[in-house]
Amino acid sequence: MTKKFNNIEHIFFDLDHTLWDFDLNSKLAYKQIFEEHQLTLELDRFIEIYEPLNLQFWRMFRENKISKENLRFQRLKTAFDACDYAVEDEKIHLFADLYMEYLPNYNHLFDGCIELLDQLQDNYRLHLITNGFNGVQQNKIKNSGLDKYFDVVLTAEAAGVKKPAPEIFHKALQMANAEVANSLMIGDSYEADIKGAQNIGLATIWFQLKDEVVPEHEVVVRHLRDIYPLLS
Repeated sequence: MTKKFNNIEHIFFDLDHTLWDFDLNSKLAYKQIFEEHQLTLELDRFIEIYEPLNLQFWRMFRENKISKENLRFQRLKTAFDACDYAVEDEKIHLFADLYMEYLPNYNHLFDGCIELLDQLQDNYRLHLITNGFNGVQQNKIKNSGLDKYFDVVLTAEAAGVKKPAPEIFHKALQMANAEVANSLMIGDSYEADIKGAQNIGLATIWFQLKDEVVPEHEVVVRHLRDIYPLLS
């Protein structure tokens, strides 16, 4: 759907899978772990199993059905088990810790990310709302050079509530001194970013990475470069 957004002063972005290429950076972090610990499991096979499982566990985490610790452990345990590759629980805890340590060291951004932010920063105030863990997200933002673009960075851990809960969006608006009427949310998760933002009246742009059914009223882009023309 083509639409022009008028009267926008504040743009709120999601981080993972929207600006920061989570899947690529995650695979590189696991590659480092596999090599250092001489795991004989084929990395591509592990990643193929792990990625959809990780999304499932993150959905459970968003819905407060599992803890942060269980998320970190179970996504690895379940993936190794599904690959029929035996790993002791102690090693899984170690790998979970190493993953969180290594992940922010890989900082591939989606194509067009910096160009878009350069275009936007002179005319809009830019902010981040992310469900990721506070320390890891802050390191990602700093290490990838994104920190200079954003006025407000709000993690779910700092907010005490996760997207799509309305409270995290209201908290971000308050911190940014922004209003619903002059703000826009951009993210990849239809449930967490788009519906969550729309539920409090925010305008949205859905950055769609994978083919999903698009409701008729949604504004969707498949490349970051396609966002700026909707605003200018």
